[in-house]
Amino acid sequence: MTTPTSTRHATWRPAAWVAVASTALLALTACGGSDPLGGGDDAASGSSDTVTVGSADFPESQIVAELYAGVLRDAGVSVETKPGIGAREAYVGAVKDGSVDVVPDYSGNLLLFADKNATAASAEDIVKALPAALEDQKLSVLDASTAEDKDALVITQATADKYGLKSIEDLSSVCGELVMAGPPEFQERAYGTSGLKKKYDCSFKSFQPINDGGGPLTVQALTKGDAQVADIFTTTPAIEDQKLVVLEDPKDNFIAQQVLPLTAPDRLPQKAVDALNEFSSKLTTEDLIELNRKVSGDEQQNPADAAKQWLGDHGYDKAS
Repeated sequence: MTTPTSTRHATWRPAAWVAVASTALLALTACGGSDPLGGGDDAASGSSDTVTVGSADFPESQIVAELYAGVLRDAGVSVETKPGIGAREAYVGAVKDGSVDVVPDYSGNLLLFADKNATAASAEDIVKALPAALEDQKLSVLDASTAEDKDALVITQATADKYGLKSIEDLSSVCGELVMAGPPEFQERAYGTSGLKKKYDCSFKSFQPINDGGGPLTVQALTKGDAQVADIFTTTPAIEDQKLVVLEDPKDNFIAQQVLPLTAPDRLPQKAVDALNEFSSKLTTEDLIELNRKVSGDEQQNPADAAKQWLGDHGYDKAS
């Protein structure tokens, strides 16, 4: 759903942005477009004939970006892709300056990025709050999908049975006995260790930082017993494949994270908007899990091939 420091929580490096921007400039100039980094009319108004779809630099974002690209091609829109741009700061900057027209994002984290004081937690409230939060930055979103990928506290079935755990509320009474594994940034996030302390009075015996964004190393720490609790994204196939237990979160410490397209007002032609909104109505969390399994599991498909197969199975016959 990655290079270790390139998850949704990564810090952007300015030097990398220069490289990405230069690549985007050369590519779009070569195909006859105006300078996307120079604020030209085409970049600002969306009047270019080609829509550029970008992604963050982790597999799930790249998969969804390829799905967006295929859906747009099926609708008769000319498309270029710019995968692996970087963390949110980077791809938001690319949307702002016009070098990218649309990129997949996650509703809750996008809201907190735009408004660090936002308190919305439910899927409905977050979607309602986003337009106003993004307006000052001249950004906008299209319809959110029901597909969601959010942080979760995950344990093994053995740990669940040992302590009788079904929810984080149950966990709170034994947190002090357990080691938690997760990305280093989890200790700094409002919904991380401080959020768990505030909402559930849960303070772990220790925190084991693992820099793989809740990926294989984090799962391994959990299954081998080096940690008893881990922060793992909910579309990680290992949760299902290894029969891990996702603890319920009755106090909404982990806010909703629906997948949705991030763009700018009037950037996309109407047929692109309509096509992406229709697609979002079809994408499910189960789709994300299966697509992640194809890319990150034994099949090791690249994101474009996995997306192409999904599109073909769902009636997008002109997606290639």
